[in-house]
Amino acid sequence: MGVYHEYIVPHLVNLAMRNRQLAPYRERIIRRAEGRVLEIGVGSGLNLPLYTRRATEILGLDPHPRLLAMASAKPGSVPSKLIEGSAESIPLDDGSVDTVVSTWSLCTIGDVATALAEIRRVVRPHGQLLFVEHGLSSEDRVRRWQDRLTPVWKRAAGGCHLNRPIASLVEEAGFRISEMETGYMPGPKPMTFIYEGSAYPA
Repeated sequence: MGVYHEYIVPHLVNLAMRNRQLAPYRERIIRRAEGRVLEIGVGSGLNLPLYTRRATEILGLDPHPRLLAMASAKPGSVPSKLIEGSAESIPLDDGSVDTVVSTWSLCTIGDVATALAEIRRVVRPHGQLLFVEHGLSSEDRVRRWQDRLTPVWKRAAGGCHLNRPIASLVEEAGFRISEMETGYMPGPKPMTFIYEGSAYPA
């Protein structure tokens, strides 16, 4: 992986994620996290200050050391530990976390099915997966544009896929979706169809 994709693209993606439009999504999801929490794609730690005392420990996983260095400087009321690693091979024991959080991360993981299987492995039987992701639209016309744009988009945006069917992927990994809302954020429809919800091990 070149310098551009290893350092510059993650930094640009991080800046984009600061968009104020995303803050309400983050806050709604993060405040529901409880117990021992694993956050997939913690990045520069934008979510860390949002966790409440319902969480007892935060484990932040990300493959980019420079983003983890930025995350280490973020304030937070909950003890946290940052781990350099991939969601496709999570360095945690089976059934060792109560909550897994993913906010705009599943779009960039190379083998997302393996990552979700790993998430299913590490979450406890009565645990939860909380997610906010963009992905495949419910409209056929928009889906066609997402399919056309994704090959170019993922090369320019650090591997980001516009057309991943988030709900189906979560269910196929062995989760049952307990609640979910979908809809568009302001902006171009191919980039802004959002899935927000929670799921439990089936």
